[in-house]
Amino acid sequence: MPIIPRATYRLQLHKDFNFDQATAIVPYLADLGVSHVYCSPFLRARPGSMHGYDIVDHSTLNPEIGDAADLERFVATLKSHGMGQLLDMVPNHMGISGASNAWWSDVLENGQASSYAEYFDIDWNPLDPALSGKVLVPALGDHYGNVLERGELNLAFDKANGSFHVEYFEHRFPIDPREYPRLLSRADALLNEEEVPWLAKAELLSLRAAFGHLPSRFGASTAAIEERKREKALLKARLAALVQAHPIIEDRIAQGLAQCNGTPEDRNSFATLDELLETQAYRLAFWRVAADEINYRRFFDINDLAALRQEHPPAFEDTHRFVMKLVAAGAVDGLRIDHPDGLYDPAAYFAQLQKCYAELTQGNVETAAKDKPLYVLVEKITAPHEDLPLDWAVHGTTGYRYANVVNGVFIDTSAKNALTRTWHSFAGEAATEFEEAAYQGKRLIMRTALAAELTVLSNRLLRIARSDRRTRDFTFNTLRQALIEIVARFPVYRTYITGTPSPNDRRYIDWAVARAKRFSAAAEDTIFEFIRNVLLLQPPADASPELVEAYKGFAMKMQQFTAPVTAKGVEDTAFYRYNRLVSCNEVGGDPAQFGMTVKAFHGASAARAAQWPHTMVATSTHDNKRSEDVRARINVLTEMPAVWRLALRRWSTFNRSKRKELEGGTCVPSRNDEYLLYQTLLGSFPYGQVDADGMKSYRERIERYMIKAMREAKVHTSWLTVNKEYEDAVSAFVGALLDKPDDKFLQDIRPLAQTLAWYGALNSLSVTLVKLTSPGVPDIYQGNEMLDFSLVDPDNRRPVDYELRRKTLKEVRDAAPAELLRDIHDGRAKMAIVARSLAFRREHPELFSQGNYLALRSEGEKWEHALAYRRVHGDHGIIVAVGRLYAKLGAPPDTIPLGQIWSDTRLTIKGLPEGVRLRNVLTDEVLQPHDGELQVAEVFAQMPVALLAY
Repeated sequence: MPIIPRATYRLQLHKDFNFDQATAIVPYLADLGVSHVYCSPFLRARPGSMHGYDIVDHSTLNPEIGDAADLERFVATLKSHGMGQLLDMVPNHMGISGASNAWWSDVLENGQASSYAEYFDIDWNPLDPALSGKVLVPALGDHYGNVLERGELNLAFDKANGSFHVEYFEHRFPIDPREYPRLLSRADALLNEEEVPWLAKAELLSLRAAFGHLPSRFGASTAAIEERKREKALLKARLAALVQAHPIIEDRIAQGLAQCNGTPEDRNSFATLDELLETQAYRLAFWRVAADEINYRRFFDINDLAALRQEHPPAFEDTHRFVMKLVAAGAVDGLRIDHPDGLYDPAAYFAQLQKCYAELTQGNVETAAKDKPLYVLVEKITAPHEDLPLDWAVHGTTGYRYANVVNGVFIDTSAKNALTRTWHSFAGEAATEFEEAAYQGKRLIMRTALAAELTVLSNRLLRIARSDRRTRDFTFNTLRQALIEIVARFPVYRTYITGTPSPNDRRYIDWAVARAKRFSAAAEDTIFEFIRNVLLLQPPADASPELVEAYKGFAMKMQQFTAPVTAKGVEDTAFYRYNRLVSCNEVGGDPAQFGMTVKAFHGASAARAAQWPHTMVATSTHDNKRSEDVRARINVLTEMPAVWRLALRRWSTFNRSKRKELEGGTCVPSRNDEYLLYQTLLGSFPYGQVDADGMKSYRERIERYMIKAMREAKVHTSWLTVNKEYEDAVSAFVGALLDKPDDKFLQDIRPLAQTLAWYGALNSLSVTLVKLTSPGVPDIYQGNEMLDFSLVDPDNRRPVDYELRRKTLKEVRDAAPAELLRDIHDGRAKMAIVARSLAFRREHPELFSQGNYLALRSEGEKWEHALAYRRVHGDHGIIVAVGRLYAKLGAPPDTIPLGQIWSDTRLTIKGLPEGVRLRNVLTDEVLQPHDGELQVAEVFAQMPVALLAY
């Protein structure tokens, strides 16, 4: 049986927070009540990595985080406190920058003759014949010729390994061993007869000949690949031994390399090095070339992350061997699978994962995919209309969708039109419908960052079209344009077709094709129908087996393309353009969906309890655009749309003179960027009095956030083409707003920010209790057991003050409600709710892991402001009640408790045992229903949230 966590706590491990520091806080986490630490990747990553997703070696630990002994102490400490851990696994890609990835270096050295050539998703026969048999390496900071002639590419010899390579800053590009003879011959020519014994000279000549007779990297058979691998290792060892025994040979090798490296004053002197580089299995290129010509699949558009082919059995085995040993040994209780949409066949991968675990633990391999003995979560983003495939051998997702569901129920949906008008009025032409923003964002990504991947797909589709006389007249450009339109209209991240399409996959493809045909005049209908048939694996009746296979190959590659296009075009573009209400702009959410009704929330919760009872439910994650508490504040704007509209008018007037007009008439910041900035300030503004240092730190955080947000939006600046003048002007604008305590704007925004902070804190308490009692496994992102106002990464990876949290946990354990609520902004009340709810979960695990979910109805004057439900298992159960839309409710700011404002509002509770008494786990009050009803004023007499147990 899988080990199902009771509650998890996410830790971001890196060089500044390693195993030892994680071990030190285990007692605190145990006291808090979580059952599992949920760790970010801790396998060997690129040196200095602050997130761990750029793994360079799946078989070892990251030395910056700790060694085997450190991990063993961490695991032992967890177990001594009755805890375990989940590990973030990264199967989709590897980091390839620098010189630390041995597999990638082997591919660069040996090309298609590398033992690891099939591990990476490389197109060895791209459209450009100059790249045939080569992999494009876009690692240069300038055009190749400029870099070469500045002398920045340097041939070097590693005497310890007997190998040659080219150095470029931190990068090392290996030289094909079959090309060593041209380098060794230079050394031989520089040696005098009397400088070395004749045997040493003979050995050098022998090595030169032997390297030249290694099997070619082109068209090599399996046997030839093994021979090349074995012989080149032996030859390198012989060369290393030779130069160690005869240093003069090493000296002559260095002299020969110096001649090859050339001098910047003489451009012709680089011809030899240029010629050598042209013979390699790679082509060095300017990093900007990647968008158009790259021929290896990446993680999104990141050149330094190369995609892996987990469908290749040796790749799966080598990337999972170490982690699965940790799992089988009990050091790790479950896995979080990063970016499964990048995998060729996710369902097959999950099944293989479960089978691998069953093999290692002597379980039933045949039924492993159905039994799911290993707890597995997937970082899968589902659209509001999309369900996770029920046949996947996983236990759920990492909670991104849940974060949007629970956030949505604290938005006043009736304010949609008012806030839409306000945004349109303020931002002008930048304010578009979200569907259009997403469409434009995806088109932009396909034209720029992922243009090379689009070209590969288009070329593949062209070959399919040319194989049939009925479609051979379709041109490359028309096929490419039609693909752009279909992908830009795709309603989900990807489909999962491996054979007969599921009804859902068919519906998504039909939708995308129909929308593309309706809105595009770029291609005729027959082209769209042709592509639809290919995607749905519907070849002509007389199709050859080769054409049938080509259809399937294209459809499955297309599925790996739509996911990164959607991620980059929507999450990392449209989410930063569509600024109507940015608390809706979260990973896994749909900003067009303006909040969620209580009825819809109950429906989603009941469905989760029935279908995915062990999925993760999260409210803040390492991927979120802003923390749960920032969103809780911004949501309050929906309850006071007129106040927001008038505030914008005032602030726009106050700050008009602080904007800067650039050459060409561009006024900075743009109205849309200014609109985003004001929401960001209201969501994160420090509460209470802040000294000069505090405001300086806050201003710097906002400046960094705005620069990242603007680059992601890709309107006035971008990561690809930085507009420093625009960015500097926005940073100056932020400084002008926040640097002067007596500034009119700062004096005006502060009271509204404090009001939103008050109602936002109440929202945070409600969100916290709902998460901890909803169907699923609740997760706490590091530090968010108290109020946290972090923005998008790297802001949310700032150090967490665990000493403060230890102290606070001790203080709140037995504190009375009045003491907890004395200052709602200090995080003590949130901490108390977390600790007391998790303690109750520990005492009643089956209630939460197996309990039913029943919505409760509220009645009375304030009925729409109460959210309540039951969880029932056997004779035990709980009633959870929280408030919502507090500003609209009329709750006076800075006034606690709130029971008196609820008037005659009551909860209707049917089916409770006769004479049942309800204990409020959070306050120790005892309540008794009357005639199947509970008065909300009584429920919230001491705290604005309630967890009633019976």
